[in-house]
Amino acid sequence: MGPQPEWTEIRAEGPVVVSFATDKPSRPRGKTDRPDENVPGLPARKAAAKLLAAVVDAGTPLDGLTDHEHGHPQYRALDPRDRSLVRAILVTALRHRVTIGRLIERRLERPLPANAHALGHILHVAAAQVLFLDVPDSAAVDLAVTHAKSDPRTTRFSGLVNGVLRALVRVKERALPAELAKNDDAPDWFSRRLADAYGEDKARAILAAHRLEAPIDFTVKSDPDEWAERLGGIVLRTGSVRVERLTAPVTELPGFAEGEWWIQDAAAALPARLLGDIAGLEVADLCAAPGGKTAQLVLAGARVTAVDISKSRLRRLAANLERLRLSADIVEADLATFTPPRLFDAVLLDAPCSSTGTVRRHPDVPWTKSLQDIGKLAGVQRRLLARAVQFVKPGGRIVFSNCSLDPAEGEELHAAFLAESHGISDDPIRPGEIAGAEGFVTPAGALRTTPADMNLGTSALSGMDGFFAARMRRTG
Repeated sequence: MGPQPEWTEIRAEGPVVVSFATDKPSRPRGKTDRPDENVPGLPARKAAAKLLAAVVDAGTPLDGLTDHEHGHPQYRALDPRDRSLVRAILVTALRHRVTIGRLIERRLERPLPANAHALGHILHVAAAQVLFLDVPDSAAVDLAVTHAKSDPRTTRFSGLVNGVLRALVRVKERALPAELAKNDDAPDWFSRRLADAYGEDKARAILAAHRLEAPIDFTVKSDPDEWAERLGGIVLRTGSVRVERLTAPVTELPGFAEGEWWIQDAAAALPARLLGDIAGLEVADLCAAPGGKTAQLVLAGARVTAVDISKSRLRRLAANLERLRLSADIVEADLATFTPPRLFDAVLLDAPCSSTGTVRRHPDVPWTKSLQDIGKLAGVQRRLLARAVQFVKPGGRIVFSNCSLDPAEGEELHAAFLAESHGISDDPIRPGEIAGAEGFVTPAGALRTTPADMNLGTSALSGMDGFFAARMRRTG
């Protein structure tokens, strides 16, 4: 194999253009070319590129990669400040992946080589900082060049990295708004699916919300007005307390140590309320971890059995309940084989799903899921629901919910299940039954929320997760 070509920078009027030169061999690297691995900030950028690759190339969920106890080793090796930076870079790079990719492409005379994944991730990590984050341009560019030089796969492209990023620095003030206006920063399959489900206008509103950082919602044990004042937020019509941004780490906020509240999106707090008055009743919370809905049910006076298949997630649920000074029976079990010792008065199944309703909080979702995944997950939910209805007494209620925006996991699944099931009837939500949720009740009597709902006057405070919930009753 002959010498590998390298990228050379060609200056032209306007943005820098980068051309692929085939007649200039790469120069062998000597010891003096090795970058200093102790350069401040370099480990964080390397970790960000590594994790971005895991998300977009391997479909690995971002939350797992950035878990402080079980996350990626490169991430866990960083100090808390650098972990926060890596998380900010990744969320930004994924939230604006289309915009960043197009702006990079326009600085190139031809596309990057098809196998240049590592190079692309270095560019995306740096461009996210240059275009969207409060990081000095010079630091973002210099660290990206050093990063490229440190990796044998990308060292010959360090000139390209320098040229592209400096071109972005020069043009970002005019180029960024123009590009944001041209696209919706979502994969084509995802945009089309939303338009088919909600129409073009609402789909655009949902996608616009996905570009924004989500506010933080709290479910409080009592006195929402007091906690809104103490936390610096507002009380929503549904009863949740909302703050635009956290002013301190969660563990340092007032009321955390005392167990006075837990973080739970306003939409996620609605399904448990559909069970009605459950004081003194035996209630099962299926797929219960991490326990927000379990806590709601306990707080409402029910005797709760929390069931989940994951031992580690149940440990988290138990820790959350302990902090909140609440108790429930915790059962590790696979619902496919679980047989309860007795039937329950009511059952809540918040089923595993595509999580497309949480993109505002988890911008990796459209890049790690596919239309095929939605179909497979809908099948899983259908099987779980068929099991869940067997656990409730005749006359008892079942609430099925998930955080998907896709009707295949919501409205369509619910309708098909009712049509195919014997001894199960629909139990529609009545108008005005749930305070503040009137606008989210569908004509069929189910619950549907989207990130385009709950307009509170500012984009930073408005919106909520996408959720579907339907209520049924066992009749036989």
